[in-house]
Amino acid sequence: MPSLEGKVLFITGASRGIGKAIALRAARDGARIVIAAKTAEPNPKLPGTIYTAAEEIEAAGGKALPLMVDIRSEEQIAQAVAKTVETFGGIDICVNNASAISLTGTLETPMKRFDLMHSINTRGTFATSQACLPYLKKAKNPHILNLSPPLNMAPKWFQNHVAYTMAKYGMSMCVLGMAAEFKDVGIAVNALWPRTTIATAAINMVGGEEMMRLSRKPEIISDAAHAILTSDSRSCTGNFFIDEEVLRSRGVTDFEQYAMEKGVTPLPDYFLD
Repeated sequence: MPSLEGKVLFITGASRGIGKAIALRAARDGARIVIAAKTAEPNPKLPGTIYTAAEEIEAAGGKALPLMVDIRSEEQIAQAVAKTVETFGGIDICVNNASAISLTGTLETPMKRFDLMHSINTRGTFATSQACLPYLKKAKNPHILNLSPPLNMAPKWFQNHVAYTMAKYGMSMCVLGMAAEFKDVGIAVNALWPRTTIATAAINMVGGEEMMRLSRKPEIISDAAHAILTSDSRSCTGNFFIDEEVLRSRGVTDFEQYAMEKGVTPLPDYFLD
């Protein structure tokens, strides 16, 4: 089995949800993981901090470096990357998972919320990738993985939440551009998106308990991410992967194991026809 043993992963937003699930899957291989996230103090509305995630990563068999990072600040990103290199000696993988969401129309989206989504999703992804790239160039089998959707230009994906769609597609355009830009130096840049909604705090905020019940567990994303991140970086780049398709290509046929509730048809996610 391909392994991430000894690899250094810099994961944004890894204190909970999908980011933490990716970290825990890598930890089972014995990876070294940087938890670059904002939550250092417990929040009654959002479970998990960088420190509780670090404890789980260590318990799963990995090494953890919890770092309080607001990816809207390139200074904080630079400091975190420097601390990562000082602690672990380099960076092999950058996972751009941190995102902000507001499924609101044009008149219902305050500019403060617009700026938040664009500064975290698009700008934060660009800035984090930029800071990691000098070290990825030195790594063996380096990867950047963005948790963002395929670029689907159907108007229905814009009309009800154009600001959010623009912000997520900015992450996807980073994949499109950077995959081509860094192909010759062997750095893989890919996107990963779920076929169905995933049971995270964001989904709970959007659709409550009913939407959570009809979602899949974050582990489907972490298993797909593991498959991508253990692939050859020179031949696996510039892809907009869908979690279910990745796992089917690896021989997985039982998707009930990922269901929050057995026997229900999971809800399809946004941006997929």
